[in-house]
Formats: sequence, C-alpha cells, structure tokens
Amino acid sequence: MARSNLSIGLNKGHPTTAIPKTVRPSQRKGIQSTKTKFVRSVIREVAGFSAYERRVMELLRNSKLGTLLRSKRKLEELGNVIQESRRAAH
Repeated sequence: MARSNLSIGLNKGHPTTAIPKTVRPSQRKGIQSTKTKFVRSVIREVAGFSAYERRVMELLRNSKLGTLLRSKRKLEELGNVIQESRRAAH
C-alpha cells in the first residue's frame, strides 16, 4: 500500500514508488527454456530412450511403480509415450 505522507497511521511515511521485484534464479528451477526443450526433443528423436527410461516404461506398463514426488513428471511423460504408442498401433 502507498504511504500517505502522514506521521501517524498504517500508511505513515514519505510517499515512495515501489521497485518491482525481479525473479530470482532459484525460482526458475525446473522450468525449461524453449531452447532446452527443442534440443532435448531433437536428442530424443535421434537417440531414443535411455536404458532406465525403457525399464521405467516396462514397470509402468505392469503397474509396479509408486508415486515418488520428484519423478512424477518423468513418469507422466513416459506414460504419455506409452499411450501414444498404443494409439499408433491401432
């Protein structure tokens, strides 16, 4: 709230303009840039899935995986890959 140039009250003090706060680099953690997204998609096209990703997909198919907090996003991504392969098969 802006200050009112009064010496008493909740908004007391000399009126100033607030400096907009910048986003810290730590707040960006986990957010992909468009360049990173593009590079990873190209690598995925060329190299395919890594060994652990293939194993995770197999465990996902057999419903043998729990819900680890950090790996939820990866599991969702690999689950989408399985769904796409099923759609392509039909």
